[in-house]
Amino acid sequence: MRALALASLTLLAACTGKPSFKDPALSDRQLNLEEFFAGTLVAQGQFQDIFGTVRRRFDVTIKGDWNGERLQLVEDFVYEDGSTEQRIWTLVKTGPETWRGTAPGVVGEATGVEDGDRFNWRYTIDLPVPAADGNAETVRVTFDDWMWLLSGDQLLNRAYMQRFGVDVGDVTISFEKLR
Repeated sequence: MRALALASLTLLAACTGKPSFKDPALSDRQLNLEEFFAGTLVAQGQFQDIFGTVRRRFDVTIKGDWNGERLQLVEDFVYEDGSTEQRIWTLVKTGPETWRGTAPGVVGEATGVEDGDRFNWRYTIDLPVPAADGNAETVRVTFDDWMWLLSGDQLLNRAYMQRFGVDVGDVTISFEKLR
């Protein structure tokens, strides 16, 4: 029975459509990551499992600093249960449209590509996740993170998560740049 459930889940995951740079651009906006994330931003987001059930919600404040060579993002998360988490990303622009980055918990380096109003960011991370006993456990997941610039101060992010190569859910985040 367990094998049948796993096979069904794998088949369902294989049918999930995901963005691609081959998709037509829907705007002529140009996302410049270093400009958008410089300064203070606020965001709201949620994690949904593969069946669409919302499992966790959060608010995040991001302080971004671009020094001409590296973009540092200090992300302060507050979850609906009152727990908090901080993640500090250090990103380096490696070409006109390419980035690499690190953060605590990230396995190796994250890599990213900007294209018009879109940014795709891929990485593997050991993510702290609340356990049923109230403690936290660490789960290794892979993110295929897509961002779209909606306006000069709004960005939509949808991150597809996999564990052991199988889709487990996605995270949707709405960012707003404070002026």
